[in-house]
Amino acid sequence: MADEPVGILILDDDPGTRTALAQVLSAEGWHVEVATDARQALHLLAAGAWSLVVANVVLTGLDGPVVQILRELAEASAPMGTARRVRTLFLVPEAAAPTAQPALEQMGLPFVLKPIHLHDFLERVSDQLLEAGVLEQPIRHEFRRPTEQAPRKPAPQTTQTGRMFAPREDYYLSEEELAEWERQEAEARNRKKKPEPGGSLGES
Repeated sequence: MADEPVGILILDDDPGTRTALAQVLSAEGWHVEVATDARQALHLLAAGAWSLVVANVVLTGLDGPVVQILRELAEASAPMGTARRVRTLFLVPEAAAPTAQPALEQMGLPFVLKPIHLHDFLERVSDQLLEAGVLEQPIRHEFRRPTEQAPRKPAPQTTQTGRMFAPREDYYLSEEELAEWERQEAEARNRKKKPEPGGSLGES
């Protein structure tokens, strides 16, 4: 299961959001592609093997063809002989939340509210990839901003409907903070690759 490739499709028309999410997800070694509209997303959905689709609900709509396909994929059983399932995580902008949030809850589809806290978003993604059958353990990074001396607060609590309960103030990462986060992640991965004395790279 853990050796299966992880493919993530991002559907969002905001360049800043697409870039930030793609950088964070690619830093984990996952294959990431982006679509900027529903037509392009439908083409990529048909052409690729995806583990997760991260989609802006404004672009999919609540009753359009894209959201219907994503809902069917999320509810479908895993293919014969594999544990893999395609999962979906919707991005809900604040302006769309009054309508989209209750609708997604009623459909039982997971979502996150924008603005997005990238660290918590990564943990939500890892939870979906666990359900997709391509991760064996959730990702729980010990992350600090460069200016922080104490650990961050615990990740927000979630319900089965996907609602996130957490304050969203100070949820933006600047470009400098994002670069520092990626540097810390790279150093952590490099440390894991270095063999312990008398050990080997294959030992845990």
